[in-house]
Amino acid sequence: MFKKMIAKSMAKSPWIYHVNTGSCNGCDIELVAVLTPRYDAERFGFKLAGTPRHADIVVVSGPITSQSKERLIRTLEQVPEPKCVVSIGSCPRSCNVFKGSYSVEGPLEKYTHVDVSIAGCTPKPEAIIEGLYKAAEILAEKREAMNK
Repeated sequence: MFKKMIAKSMAKSPWIYHVNTGSCNGCDIELVAVLTPRYDAERFGFKLAGTPRHADIVVVSGPITSQSKERLIRTLEQVPEPKCVVSIGSCPRSCNVFKGSYSVEGPLEKYTHVDVSIAGCTPKPEAIIEGLYKAAEILAEKREAMNK
């Protein structure tokens, strides 16, 4: 009985944990804009989590740098299953203009499975909301498969 109640309540409120792995902050600003009253992603249930242990969706921005690589891996390990990983912007996918830099360790897919990639440099808030919505759908499918 309690498992059903918990599963039902969790399905309506995906919490997001944001990790900046060396970005220029353009994607970070757009992600924050999505959560403000103008775009109001909270109406869909998206909220920022203060810790990865409470998160359902991990949003990663920026190329993976030497300094951030270990923190990213540690953060992803702390997020409970099922989880969904979203890359925001061009940097986590291809390292963009930072590719070939001495401090860039490579794209995000080298270290974890990416469920949703939101393209752009920087992506528009509407694209971010659409990507988060897709991530919530994937998360619901993962939860359903896990409960079978």
